[in-house]
Amino acid sequence: METRASSEPEVAEVLPQHKFDYRSLEAYLNQHLPSFAAEPEAKLTVAQYRSGYSNPTFYLQKGFQKYVLRKKPSGPLLPKAHKIDREFEVQKALISVGFPVPKPLLYCSNASIIGTEFYVMEHVQGRIFRDVTIPEVSPAERSAIYVAMVETLAQLHSLNIHSLQLERYGIGPGYCKRQVSTWTKQYEAAAHQDIPAMNQLSDWLMKNLPDNDNEENLIHGDFRLDNIIFHPKESRVIAVLDWELSTFGHPLSDLAYLCLFHFQRRTVSLTNQGIPSMEELISIYCRCRGINLSLPNWNFFLALSCFKMAGILQGVYNRHLLGNNASENSILVANDVQPLAETGLQLSKRTTLPQIDTTPGLFVQTRRGQEVLTRVKYFMKQHILPAEKELIEFCVQNENSVDKWKKPLVIDKLKEMAKAEGLWNLFLPAVSGISQVDYALIAEETGKCFIAASVFNCQAPDSGNMELLHLYGSEKQKQQWLEPLLQGSIASCFCMTEPDVASSDPTNIECSIQRDGDTYVINGKKWWISGAGNPECKIAVVFGRTKTSSTDRHKQHSIILVPINTPGVELIRPLSIFGYMDYFHGGHFEIHFNQVRVPATNLILGEGRGFEIAQHRLGPGRIHHCMRSIGMGERALQIMCERATQRVVFKKKLYSHEIVTRWIAESRIALDEIRLLTLKAAHSIDTLGTTAARKEIAMIKVAAPQAVCRIIDWAIQVCGGAGVSQDYPLATMYAFLRTLRIADGPDEVHLSTILKLELADQARSLQATRLTLSHL
Repeated sequence: METRASSEPEVAEVLPQHKFDYRSLEAYLNQHLPSFAAEPEAKLTVAQYRSGYSNPTFYLQKGFQKYVLRKKPSGPLLPKAHKIDREFEVQKALISVGFPVPKPLLYCSNASIIGTEFYVMEHVQGRIFRDVTIPEVSPAERSAIYVAMVETLAQLHSLNIHSLQLERYGIGPGYCKRQVSTWTKQYEAAAHQDIPAMNQLSDWLMKNLPDNDNEENLIHGDFRLDNIIFHPKESRVIAVLDWELSTFGHPLSDLAYLCLFHFQRRTVSLTNQGIPSMEELISIYCRCRGINLSLPNWNFFLALSCFKMAGILQGVYNRHLLGNNASENSILVANDVQPLAETGLQLSKRTTLPQIDTTPGLFVQTRRGQEVLTRVKYFMKQHILPAEKELIEFCVQNENSVDKWKKPLVIDKLKEMAKAEGLWNLFLPAVSGISQVDYALIAEETGKCFIAASVFNCQAPDSGNMELLHLYGSEKQKQQWLEPLLQGSIASCFCMTEPDVASSDPTNIECSIQRDGDTYVINGKKWWISGAGNPECKIAVVFGRTKTSSTDRHKQHSIILVPINTPGVELIRPLSIFGYMDYFHGGHFEIHFNQVRVPATNLILGEGRGFEIAQHRLGPGRIHHCMRSIGMGERALQIMCERATQRVVFKKKLYSHEIVTRWIAESRIALDEIRLLTLKAAHSIDTLGTTAARKEIAMIKVAAPQAVCRIIDWAIQVCGGAGVSQDYPLATMYAFLRTLRIADGPDEVHLSTILKLELADQARSLQATRLTLSHL
């Protein structure tokens, strides 16, 4: 089952049963492979890789050019086996997206050239390890090799299968059932003796198929150590070989197959040699893919791997009997079939799953929160991040279009997918069932891409407006406006800031909301109304002054619902942010309300309750903003590091310059600091409520935007001119973060709040100390 594209010591003279017409091959390659014809005087030499069990593989050399040829075996073959055209097709797709495989060069379906169809790929020079204990390297390097291997597998399973353009490569749902059926037939066709354990295992697998057999990722099918080429000196994967069994199917089948060596008798004690345990391999894999450590049906996939491996080895032995196998060890593998089947039966009876350390951090996620976060990360990698570039180009191309405020259709498709996955309205604890700490970490993840929050229906200002309606709306208001917002069928805006007064002091707000019989009349000017340009924006939540008898300046304002199509509501102009119009998020508008009349039932909670409502709305919203900011900071740091390791300035890499070293290190420190501070604020809301968490909320609103804005500025500096161009998201991120230092209250207002609350805390602490001393 192995392609060999490694060092010459692994090759030997071509076996008699695999010889073919070298002259015919040379003539064909001279005609169809330009690099091969570049040295017309050189002589073609052919050798055969001995270690492969399946498709015969050959090392070709002509002058300085080196290639690998892979062909079908001659003679009778098992049904559906040795599909080398699929190998060529999948490697061609993978090389196009940067996944490490040997570059495929040429495919020949004409069997008359060398007796069977074949393909040619580049020769990859590196290290292949045949023994799972890798005795030739140190324990530290051994561990690094296994880590690199499982990270590469996670990378494969994270690929977007639609972007690979491998139409009809897979059959569809039902992979596990097909696998059991296929390997049962393969085994029965190749069996040379009756092995009861194989029949029993086949029967158990068919009766215990996973309930949800619908996963479709590109899987390798034979992912193991000796199908991988590592860098000659580094513990880095440079090519994955042997794609004969690749298809669309369940990714856990690959992971279980990789872990199978832990259950083979001759390799029972590996962890003392620096080789990660199965639990550690699972943990690394799940971290890289961003999925939950709880793997459903894990024992099924281990048992299936044993059955599959036993079937493969039976086929190898069968080809030995037919005389068309290249491996010198083919005769020995028949002895492994029964032990593998028995191991599979033992695994099928296990009742416990791997125990993986999931010790919580300082601020504990709920179990559901952990599950949702891993699913969000997976959805981000699989669907959202691949669409980001397309959406940026859409916004640029439609800047002067009449439909410039309309979101592209791909967003609706992503939303449908997210809703179907249950990744919807995650910000609202009553709907999602997760805590503020849970959602804070999800918000960080969505902050890494500007479209993500919208895809999950967690975008501002809608999230705050939905929370407001959920907490304070009447049943009629909820039915009319909250339900369609939760469904994502409409959008909303929040109207508070005004152009004619210093709105950092909300008591200055002048827009009037005056009672007139069974209606209220609204008059005033608002600006920086985010999302108002969205064609789906149907309702405005308006903060304004009402005439009340209260002398408390915080009880003189109210909040009312105003449908956007109400007569007198006028969208004056969109406002740019550092030149950006923010078409995707519906812009930021100036809106005038001129004698706008709405029913009195549109008032929320009651007259004079505006500040009370707004504080509850803004508290969680500020946490969401800050955590999304941290996500942006993480992405900016990633960009900074990638650029610093690639660019050479004054004869050394950028990261070698002291100033860049400091920027990267301080960015890491700052991100971890503000994450902890923000999680503390979220924890305070969960345990004490929004009002009691006011100081923590104010602290993060100052600290997070300042820190991330500085990190993005450093990243721009490292990227140079590219950093302020559309080639990177940094310019847009910087504009957003710099604006966030003003939005939802400028830094100075929050600093003032922190001062007042800190002085009050200090006074209470001092009083408590005096009382304690007085009783001593």
